Parts: sequence; structure tokens; C-alpha cells
Amino acid sequence: MAKLVLIRHGQSQWNLSNQFTGWVDVDLSDKGVEEAKRAGKLLKEHGLEFDYAFTSVLTRAIKTLHFALEESDQLWIPETKTWRLNERHYGKLQGLNKKETAEQYGDEQVHIWRRSYDTLPPLLPDDSPYSAKKDRRYADLDPNLIPAGENLKVTLERVMPLWEDQIAPKLLDNKNVIIAAHGNSLRALSKYIERISDDDIMDLEMKTGEPVVYDFDDKLKVTNKTKLDD
Repeated sequence: MAKLVLIRHGQSQWNLSNQFTGWVDVDLSDKGVEEAKRAGKLLKEHGLEFDYAFTSVLTRAIKTLHFALEESDQLWIPETKTWRLNERHYGKLQGLNKKETAEQYGDEQVHIWRRSYDTLPPLLPDDSPYSAKKDRRYADLDPNLIPAGENLKVTLERVMPLWEDQIAPKLLDNKNVIIAAHGNSLRALSKYIERISDDDIMDLEMKTGEPVVYDFDDKLKVTNKTKLDD
């Protein structure tokens, strides 16, 4: 059966500066570019070939996909960019330094905001410079769908229509799919794919630039999961 590869984008500039990013459009750092290229080299070394690609509408994920596909000689394959694969929206936390936020609210509270399945962060007001309400890339989206803050549960709910309508049918048609996206949108997908419990999902980490390969049976049940490294 088909393979699905998930890649969290390479290190971003705000990963480097330890800031909450969410829907803010931040570019890759120099290290992030190298991580994305390394991911592509690993795909090529393992002979992984794809029929379709998916990514978010955020620069760091798009560039990661393109670097990885270029390094594996597959930049030509069809791709879909969609807001449904955006990072989880971190609400008012977006732009804040994670260490300083932990000092203000406590490590436990920040850990809950970051990792719990169903706890929302403080919501972002519409007049914030980090609000997506006036961003042209969401101009055709129902304004009610643009979040002011998300938890992993809400992130999974917006990812699932994409899985059901586009990704799963391609896998069932024996097509190989690659997704370059974000730590939490990919954690949400992994939760569903692997049937991970609400409690256990708190412990799932997605490393930047590390390809994760899933093999499925004809019912889309995972038969193997492999993380590619050197």
C-alpha cells in the first residue's frame, strides 16, 4: 500500500529566538534551510517517491516542502497549499518569548497551554498586529473560520476534512503522499492516524526537518512507522 511522509518544517527564525509562532508567517532560519535540504536527501537515499504533496499557507512549511522535493528530484509533483495544515493558532501567546511567558505564568501553565489536548490559550484580539483577519491569504475563507486561538482538539477538527476529502482517498488509491507542515498540525494528524489517546498525545514530539514515514494496509491502518535519520 501507499506511504505517507510527514515533515515538520525546518527551524524557523522564531524557533531560534524561542517565540510562540502559530499563524504568524515566519521564515526559516539558516539552520532550518539545511534541515529541509537534509530531509530531501534522506528521502532520496531511501528511494521515497511521491505522487502528491500538501503543505500549509505559511512560508516556513512551503519552503521546507520545496527544499525537500528539490533535493529528492521531485519538485515537479502536484502540490496543494491549505490553511487547514497551518500551525495551531497560539492566540495572545503569538510573538511572546516562551521563557519569559513561563516566568510570568509558571512552567506548569505554559506546559498546559502548549501540550494539553483541549485547553485553549488566551485568545488574540482582532486588532492585534498578529491577527490573520486581514491577511490576504485568508481573503476567501469564512471569517468565522479564522481562529483567535486553538488547542490541539480544534486543530485536529480543522485538519480532518482535508484528510477525509483529499489525503485518505489518494492513499487508498495507492498514491504516495508527502506533507510538510507544523509541529501541532502534524501532531493532530498523527493522533488520528495512530489512534493516540488524549493524554498520551501530550508526549508526542515532532522534530524539525525529520521525515516520518507511515505504511498502511488497505484499510488505512498503520502497519509501520519509521523516522528517517542519518
